[in-house]
Amino acid sequence: METPQIVLDPDQRIAADRLAAIAGRIGKRWRRPRGLYLYGGPGRGKTMLMNRFLDAVPSERKRRYHFHEFFARLNAGINEYGTIDASADALLNGIDLLCFDEFHVHDSGDARLVARLLDNLFARRITLVVTSNYPPQGLLPNPLMHAMFEPTIETILEHLDVVSVNGPTDYRSLGGRHTGFAAGHYVVGSCEVIGAAEVPIAHRQLRALALENGELTVDFAELCGIPVSAADYLALARGIERWVVCGVPAMHTVPPDWVMRFVNLVDVLYDADLELSIFAEVPLDELGGEIERVPDLYRTLSRLGELRQPVNLETR
Repeated sequence: METPQIVLDPDQRIAADRLAAIAGRIGKRWRRPRGLYLYGGPGRGKTMLMNRFLDAVPSERKRRYHFHEFFARLNAGINEYGTIDASADALLNGIDLLCFDEFHVHDSGDARLVARLLDNLFARRITLVVTSNYPPQGLLPNPLMHAMFEPTIETILEHLDVVSVNGPTDYRSLGGRHTGFAAGHYVVGSCEVIGAAEVPIAHRQLRALALENGELTVDFAELCGIPVSAADYLALARGIERWVVCGVPAMHTVPPDWVMRFVNLVDVLYDADLELSIFAEVPLDELGGEIERVPDLYRTLSRLGELRQPVNLETR
């Protein structure tokens, strides 16, 4: 049976053509291709385009990272080698193409790391392709800090062509996938789990409701109300296949740093394609609340929209 042809919308077609031109030139000795910056709302097909692009690049000298994963590795390398540049050297050595999913910059610490990384990367003449929910000018949007990042934005525009992938359809909202991350449920209700478990995370013990057979059940406040990073969630996710998060409140009722950790958690689980079930206090369309408080929350809501939402599911 032949694989059905994917029909691209106009934005996706433009991006696919630009990616195809890059794929045909990766690994050539002369005139290495300019990179590409694809941006648009969640669910517009950026990851699909990246998958197709990487499949078309014959070179083995290519690497792809989710942004959280790369910076976890970069920071681990800084601890090991002593400097940002030495850590970047270890990650970038021997590659012609680097791809980032979900490129974003929200704080000054990340901004400095990104600036140093890009200088190192472009000095090596590595081609960079990224996907993002933000145009370059929308990175580090905090008006108190944005000016410090403007030179790096100029560097991005100097080395990358910018293409919008922002068609009218959020393809995640169409459903149809029930494996991996999307095998989970979004349920308005409570968890009733008898038992307890302690799980190490970031030099502390996470008090979980249960951990058995590769499934972690934990309260939202316990998981997102403690000072942990996306890198800590990445480390924890390596040993857990299924996640159940209980007591998830409307996001406007908790501090912004809790919301940001929830965003990071969903990013990590979505990228790893690990099953997630949410037991929430409110329906999904009420979860976001004042969404502008955390810029990436709308991406999280789009991803949670892939979870099945049973009309009648008994309390866990």
